[in-house]
Amino acid sequence: MSETSWRDDGRPDPEELLDRLQLRDARPVADADASDGEDALPPQRRGRLRIYVGMAAGVGKTYAMLNEGRRRKERGSDVVIGLVETHKRPLTDQQIGELELIPRRKVQYGNVTLEEMDLDAILARHPQVALVDELAHTNVPGSRHAKRYQDIEELLDAGINVITTMNVQHLEGLNDIVESITNVRQQETIPDSVLDGADEVELIDISPDALRSRMRHGNVYTPDKARLALDNFFTMGNLTALRELALRRVAEKTETQLEALMHGEGVNELAWATTATERVMVAFDARNHGGQLLRDGVRLARGLRAPLLAVTVSPTRGEPQSKAVQDLVRLAHDLGAEVIMAVGRDVATTLAQVAHEYHVTQIVIGQPSRSRWQEFLRASVVNRLLRLPTGADIHVVPHRPPEDA
Repeated sequence: MSETSWRDDGRPDPEELLDRLQLRDARPVADADASDGEDALPPQRRGRLRIYVGMAAGVGKTYAMLNEGRRRKERGSDVVIGLVETHKRPLTDQQIGELELIPRRKVQYGNVTLEEMDLDAILARHPQVALVDELAHTNVPGSRHAKRYQDIEELLDAGINVITTMNVQHLEGLNDIVESITNVRQQETIPDSVLDGADEVELIDISPDALRSRMRHGNVYTPDKARLALDNFFTMGNLTALRELALRRVAEKTETQLEALMHGEGVNELAWATTATERVMVAFDARNHGGQLLRDGVRLARGLRAPLLAVTVSPTRGEPQSKAVQDLVRLAHDLGAEVIMAVGRDVATTLAQVAHEYHVTQIVIGQPSRSRWQEFLRASVVNRLLRLPTGADIHVVPHRPPEDA
């Protein structure tokens, strides 16, 4: 392998490192005569996942997905459309071209007939590449998987490469911050681990002003819907903030890929900004803003490129957990945290012990919910934790009530 080139500031050139990372991870071809090595997979090898990410609807994610599918087909790959939502946009419709389209599966739900991606038909067809739109989609109740990203996981396990699309606001780890920006709670979300585990992530970027211009010209929604959208979700302020989130999130993914390559090449000791010694711990319980704490914690951990621990404390071992705590445990797993069910009658002391045992450097905990008089009579967990020798920085997060509260 050739030597890595270095920039004047002593850091490796990121463009070259990413190219080499993709070359290193490329799958070997199944047939020496295969015309497109990037999609030719040997039996029993997991497929590769490529995600096009955008700040909002209308930026061109589906267009880019179809365009990439056509490019691969022209190079000899076996490509099918597993599911596409063009929303009757003429330019997007044109990109389908001669790509093979797998018919949708009709599902009866109550008195309504709905259409879903036919997972079994794609598996039976077993192409090299499947184009599957709208990663965060929720399937009709009764489907084999609750979410489309789980369908895609099955396709990948079968050795099929998948190209898909998503908007940044559907990431579970950004749910709270997106709501604070847009005043809209996203009901369809995907675990951050799906994006983190993707082989390739590409940002489809456009300026907020250009997107609003597209909408005014009727290229995204019909004129009546466009006017409503421009005055609500698609304001300049919302789009600017969402674009910033998308840029940062994709940059974090790229940084992780670069670091993975450097560790693989044995050059991690060279000058490269890293904070691998950091470790973030979130303390949560059944309070109604436990999800907010976990999302704040995962954003802090991602910014520090640090592992995340999610800790809840029970007074006795084996005590049944409330549904609220069970839901938070599932959320913590979805966010990629290591969940610790600690046992102890003194919550503050137990949290301090866990922090010490796991060498935690950052603790995220919720602001006390009791009144000052109650805290005077009985010190809060937060106040007692602040007095204990944890050796960590403690972030006390205030509860942010919903906008309609």
